[in-house]
Amino acid sequence: MDAETGRGATKPAWLRAMAPFPHPPAWARDGIAALCAADHDLARIEAAAGPLPWRTRPQGFEGLLHAIVAQQISSQAAAAIWQRLLRHPGAIDPAGLLAMSDDMLRASGFSRPKIKHARALAEAFHTGQIDATRLADLDDAAVIASLTALPGIGPWTAEIYLLFALQRPDVMPAGDVALQAAFADLKSLPARPDPAGLRALTAPYAPHRALAARLLWHWWRHITGRPSTDDLAAEAATDPPAADNDQTAPTDHGHAATADNAQTASMAGA
Repeated sequence: MDAETGRGATKPAWLRAMAPFPHPPAWARDGIAALCAADHDLARIEAAAGPLPWRTRPQGFEGLLHAIVAQQISSQAAAAIWQRLLRHPGAIDPAGLLAMSDDMLRASGFSRPKIKHARALAEAFHTGQIDATRLADLDDAAVIASLTALPGIGPWTAEIYLLFALQRPDVMPAGDVALQAAFADLKSLPARPDPAGLRALTAPYAPHRALAARLLWHWWRHITGRPSTDDLAAEAATDPPAADNDQTAPTDHGHAATADNAQTASMAGA
């Protein structure tokens, strides 16, 4: 899987080292500048952690399937499962995944619930119930409503899709454990805020809350030393795939998570 696009075979380390740094687009840099001017704690993140890399995920079926794979498991396990899935031609196409047997998906590392959810997602795209182009034309609330109507997709997965695939500027996945922990550390809070608390505390960051989330994930990777999912994808290309036991664990991108329906998960390395 390409470390930048999430597609195809992983680039060798020497080639990835030569790849240009994924800088944020101009509109995002303007938003980050506005955030940092208003909040001195956000302003010190890049000074300490280095430049913020701009991570994205594909729109449509592939990006949502990747998010389902990443739910509730470690980032290492998710990267390994994704690599094994990519060994099957057409697996990240709705029709191709529907043609795979349950045994093939299970051998790739999918748990029983995720087999069900992946098939439901593939069926929705295959029949036209969900369409990537139509999704991109909807506002944030409508995207969340459309996606959470599908089995296995809760608010966190929908918000992650908005943020990384559609690159919306004002999304705060407040159920993300890593965001909660990063905010608590950055602000020296006595405890990690719950989802409602984080939404309230980050409300002043509008209309740039997605950019604030990216900065907070960047801070969390810095203070924990945990790699991004893109980095883990390179390792997973040669490591044995792990099984998905649907247990609470550090998840895509490296931080503790529980079920998406509880809006508690983590995308900290994207």
